[in-house]
Amino acid sequence: MYMQEVTVNNEVGLHARPATFFIQKANEFKSGIWIEKDERRVNAKSLLGVLSLGIVQGTAINLIADGSDEKEAVSALAELVSTNFAE
Repeated sequence: MYMQEVTVNNEVGLHARPATFFIQKANEFKSGIWIEKDERRVNAKSLLGVLSLGIVQGTAINLIADGSDEKEAVSALAELVSTNFAE
C-alpha cells in the first residue's frame, strides 16, 4: 500500500469536470485506488464516490493505492491534482 497527501488548489475544487479527468487517470492503473478526506475513504474510480467527498479548494486529501502499480498510480494522480486537473 502506498499513500501520499496532496492539497487541492483548483479554484473550484474537485467538481464534475476535474473529477472526470481524475477518474479517467485512475482507471489507467490496475491497483485499487482510494481518496481519503477527514477519515472518509471512497473508491477513486467512482465518480459518485469522489463527488460525495465535497472536495473544495484548500482541502488536503490522501491518495491511496494498493497493487502492482501503486506508486505509479499515486504519483500520476498527485501530479494531476498539483496541475489543477489541466484546467
